[in-house]
Amino acid sequence: MTALVRTAPGARLPVPRPPRAVVRSSTGTWALQSTLARRGLGPVAGVDEAGRGACAGPLVIASCVLRPGDVRHLEGLNDSKLMTAAARDRMYDLVLRRAVDHAVVVVDAAEVDCIGVHVANIEGMRRAVARLAEHPGYVLTDGFRVPGLTAPSMAVVKGDQAAACVAAASVLAKVTRDRIMAGMHEDLPVFGFDVHKGYATADHSAALLKHGPSDQHRWSYANVVAAAAEHGMRAPRRVRSGLLHLDRVGVVQNGVPPVPGVAGSQAGGARTA
Repeated sequence: MTALVRTAPGARLPVPRPPRAVVRSSTGTWALQSTLARRGLGPVAGVDEAGRGACAGPLVIASCVLRPGDVRHLEGLNDSKLMTAAARDRMYDLVLRRAVDHAVVVVDAAEVDCIGVHVANIEGMRRAVARLAEHPGYVLTDGFRVPGLTAPSMAVVKGDQAAACVAAASVLAKVTRDRIMAGMHEDLPVFGFDVHKGYATADHSAALLKHGPSDQHRWSYANVVAAAAEHGMRAPRRVRSGLLHLDRVGVVQNGVPPVPGVAGSQAGGARTA
């Protein structure tokens, strides 16, 4: 189809319009990034995080660029939360071998307390994209828009289930964080970080109330502050004011049911991750 543009009285020149990009649903979770690559917008990077809804431990953000058409080598790639721990570990190694590029950013609990979990998440996604060896032509993010990226981007609803590169980033972030939390358990075994990974499960909440929070907990979260008050403890570091409130939306972590009323969170709400 062409459009007619008037350039002078009585003269019209046809202006060609580029054909529409077609997203082929038959390619599943690879459809979106394959379409972008065909339109010359590659490399396409996916970005996702793990630990946003936890009340202890770091926030981990990853970016990942996959080879176009590598679907047969990454069979089983999905949202990391929908995979078993063994499947995630296998896919983690596979993604590291097959990915064109990737980067992982770890934002510790102290930084989350200082700037807030949402700001930390946005800033972490910017860092993860900036640390890629090759500047991406397009970025797909999971769920919400990330301002300040240096490439065109699009937020994809349930991106870790809809776009392979976002799913790959979710696996990198999740496995990295789970391993950090397992190491943290060695130093702080009373909290059971190796099991719940810092999320507000019933066992974690009971341990918080019994022992009081550690330096690895997020002191800007309501349930952490409430547990600290029971022990007469004060925050060990600066916590940004105005962020603290009680969010009663529970967080599900790998099938563990939420604990109503104890999932402390900052402004922006809790997410499953």
